[in-house]
Amino acid sequence: MKKLIFYIVDVFAVEKYTGNQLAVFTNGEAEGPNGQVLSLSEAQMQQIAKEVNYSETTFITSTQPQQGGYDVRIFTPRKELDFAGHPTLGTAYIIQKEIIKQPVATVKLNLPVGQIPVTWHNSKDHGEVLWMRQNPPSFQQKLDAASLAAVLNLDLYDLDARFPIQEVSTGTPFIIVPLTNQETLKRINLNKDKYFQLVAQTQAKAILVFCPETYAPENDLSVRVFADYLGIPEDPATGSANGCLAAYLVEHSYFGNQSVDIRVEQGYEIGRPSLLLLRAQRYDNRIDVSVGGKVMLIAKGEFFEE
Repeated sequence: MKKLIFYIVDVFAVEKYTGNQLAVFTNGEAEGPNGQVLSLSEAQMQQIAKEVNYSETTFITSTQPQQGGYDVRIFTPRKELDFAGHPTLGTAYIIQKEIIKQPVATVKLNLPVGQIPVTWHNSKDHGEVLWMRQNPPSFQQKLDAASLAAVLNLDLYDLDARFPIQEVSTGTPFIIVPLTNQETLKRINLNKDKYFQLVAQTQAKAILVFCPETYAPENDLSVRVFADYLGIPEDPATGSANGCLAAYLVEHSYFGNQSVDIRVEQGYEIGRPSLLLLRAQRYDNRIDVSVGGKVMLIAKGEFFEE
């Protein structure tokens, strides 16, 4: 029987048992009955991710650095992802605490989208915060407001017509939808039939909606993310989507300037309050994007594979 060690962390947490849960398996290999190393197959990883049934589960497949970074694979309950935000931060945290076992300034993850660096910073306001630098954003097609209103079961006037609905990617694409107020944000009741019809025609398979009213007065925006196509009806904290949002805010001068340094809340509607820190800055023809948050270790356990 193969034994798999895993950790549970809460990412973008505001306190224990908040934020987005993540299971991290400390390698994509397992110890066999005679101490031999047995590699997990992609199918096994996918089955384990489905069994865990968190938004994402990660597998560290190299416990020694490869080209300066650690090889990592990310799975939703339904499919493997090239990149995702809270798995990147949570996995980097476990690599530092359980593999390197000493403080380091940066941990790099080798993902299909490229090498993503995660850095540690301590601040008076937030304590220990992990930051990931995301890939340069790409801005793709703009979508019809009426079709998104139908998907979200909203009226057309609930969408903020001053700004476009657009597909944006910093590694994983999302449909970004600006709303007028928090009452509208709370009222969303996703029409799944229309949602699946929409994403059949788009590169992005998930929707981020946001508004400028918040639960916590110190925060700047409130967000919800819907990704049923990936097996995630609603996500409590989505680092990849919020990286796309940060780029969108700069591209369309949402706050009237070419940079953002803001606090974004997510997950309140599903009982998992989360806090994401977004920074983005335009430099000539590029936009640099970073997303930060806290990671809290919750549990350690063992899985068994026949």
